[in-house]
Amino acid sequence: MAAMEKLRIDKWLWAARFYKTRSLATEEINKGRISVNGQVVKPSRELKAGELVSMRREGLTRSVQVLALSDVRGPAPKAQLLYSETAESLQARDAHAQQRRFAREPALSIENGRPTKRDRRELEQAGHPWDDRWSASL
Repeated sequence: MAAMEKLRIDKWLWAARFYKTRSLATEEINKGRISVNGQVVKPSRELKAGELVSMRREGLTRSVQVLALSDVRGPAPKAQLLYSETAESLQARDAHAQQRRFAREPALSIENGRPTKRDRRELEQAGHPWDDRWSASL
């Protein structure tokens, strides 16, 4: 980790492993999903240690305090030394995980879609000819 005073936010988000590529980080910043100290920023915004970065992703806002700056993307344990997540952000993330764990599987809400092969055979045996019922020519 190089000791520096300022670094572009897109580089820092990439180095801290929040985004896989710098262009993905830039894209999220341009969409207004990243803010520093409560203000929406541009990718070229210079970031300093001690600032608060908030990221909106998948209905959840993560807030992290910048501890150090690095323009080199290293292993995850080293990247985690660049920031510390705020207590409120950790609580919100736990609550979001709990909510997702207990939420119903979306596929279970589908009551009747396209019949399976077994369903079709049962319909035919019950006297419902498949081809007559589902013909596009009718």
